[in-house]
Amino acid sequence: MNLFDKESTILATCPKGLPPHLNRELRELGFGETKELFNGVLVKGTLKDCMRLNLHLFTAHRVLWEMAEVTAPDADTLYQAVTSLPWETVIAPDGYISVSAGVKNDTVNDSRYAAVRVKDAVADRMRRKTGSRPDSGPDKSRTCLHLHWLGDSAVIYLDTTGEPLPKRGYRRRPHKAPMQESLAAACLMAAHWPVKSAEGNHFIAPMCGSGTLAIEAALIGLNRAPGALRDNFGFMHLAGFDPDQWKELRKQASASRKKTLEGRIIATDRDPKAVEAARHNAMAAGVDHLIEFDVCDFSETEVPEGGPGLVMLNPEYGMRLGDEKRLEPVYAAIGDFFKKRCGGYWGYIFTGNLTLGKKVGLRTARRIPFFNAKIECRLLEYELYAGTRKQRT
Repeated sequence: MNLFDKESTILATCPKGLPPHLNRELRELGFGETKELFNGVLVKGTLKDCMRLNLHLFTAHRVLWEMAEVTAPDADTLYQAVTSLPWETVIAPDGYISVSAGVKNDTVNDSRYAAVRVKDAVADRMRRKTGSRPDSGPDKSRTCLHLHWLGDSAVIYLDTTGEPLPKRGYRRRPHKAPMQESLAAACLMAAHWPVKSAEGNHFIAPMCGSGTLAIEAALIGLNRAPGALRDNFGFMHLAGFDPDQWKELRKQASASRKKTLEGRIIATDRDPKAVEAARHNAMAAGVDHLIEFDVCDFSETEVPEGGPGLVMLNPEYGMRLGDEKRLEPVYAAIGDFFKKRCGGYWGYIFTGNLTLGKKVGLRTARRIPFFNAKIECRLLEYELYAGTRKQRT
């Protein structure tokens, strides 16, 4: 049997706070049985399924395929167990491997040491079976393995992703403190983008920074597979990989994407360098023709009259002494902008400071939990009425 046809457990990883949105993506892709973890979602599938997941998932970071689960109370038994696995059927003798590890074991607390033992076991097995051993190091551009070692149980995964999925390849000019692509996509999904309405479907991104929210909104709105922007994944370096099958998956994804959006995407920032970076990134993503950029204060951003649509801001939330006081007028001004200019829309503020969020002066419809790195955040949702209440699905 070709390795790519064998079914096993797939772990799609993501940061804390994103599993519900990743779970939704997996179900929409046809995976009926899922199990949410605090940092990922488990499903059953083949390496062929992993190829499709790497192509389509917006909120995942890595797609890991379980090769084996072994009993390993210590490093020596781990080495012996990994040596017993048929690596010569997975990795080319002249290949290259990179091993990462997460460890919580009574005898080993250094993940780097655990990764080295796995690397040595694989290389020694390959040399014994083929007469040569693959090179190894930190480079994630070729064959990648991951060890999850908890207590006496060690799970060996093939990391089919390589470089994390949020590195879509378009953010070539990050500017200051950009929102990670997967987090931006999850915020949009939590806000039910794209809005399903016959009256319009607009996305407005004041304070756009390097443009991540606007670009992700365009990709999601077009039903465009984010992995299509990349030309390298970990699965491409495994024995049995079929380039024609990958081309067919990309062809199917291309056939299902939309050519145009029903509404407008408008992105603004008062910093000309931010707008320049956002424009450059949108061009790299192939969506620059769908996003209207402008240099202006957020309060002067054009908002098409009546909506419906989303207005989403990612303001500073003050991590240094004195920042909170300085930012209070900014949050109050966002509230004024929502009230005066955004009737008929849904307003959103992503913040890690709920004290500042109170300065908006509007009642929240929802406070959706997220994490930005280790900072607990909320996506604050405001229903901004204008005449008849807008319905959305």
